[in-house]
Amino acid sequence: MTNATMTTFGYPDTLVRAFDHWAVLIRPAQVTLGSLVLVSTSDATAFGELPAGAHAELGTIIPAIERALSNFVDYEKINYLMLMMVDPHVHFHVLPRYPESRSWNGLDFSDAGWPGQPDLKSAQAIDPVQQSVLRAEIAGRFD
Repeated sequence: MTNATMTTFGYPDTLVRAFDHWAVLIRPAQVTLGSLVLVSTSDATAFGELPAGAHAELGTIIPAIERALSNFVDYEKINYLMLMMVDPHVHFHVLPRYPESRSWNGLDFSDAGWPGQPDLKSAQAIDPVQQSVLRAEIAGRFD
């Protein structure tokens, strides 16, 4: 199933990994290098509306995301933001956090909010080709 929030974040082109109830997508505007969006594939607009299976599946997905991103960007902390103020379907912004800038594919990514809350307005847009390369690199690190 696909919903409008998934489409907003570039699905299917940004799909890193699909699960039964969730999709892991590259965030087209990278707050920090490796920023992802974990989107429910349902039409639910409140976390409590998700089926029990979606909640249970997070126990598999979260460790997989953290291993993949740790291997890719060597983050120091990781933030999961569930905002849903603009994009209504249940989703988390997954932001690896680090004190020193990271370089990838000729681009530098700093964590403008470190060590405080992430600065979402500092996100760096990457073009579709860069999104595809980043998607493949992170997808290759999933178990």
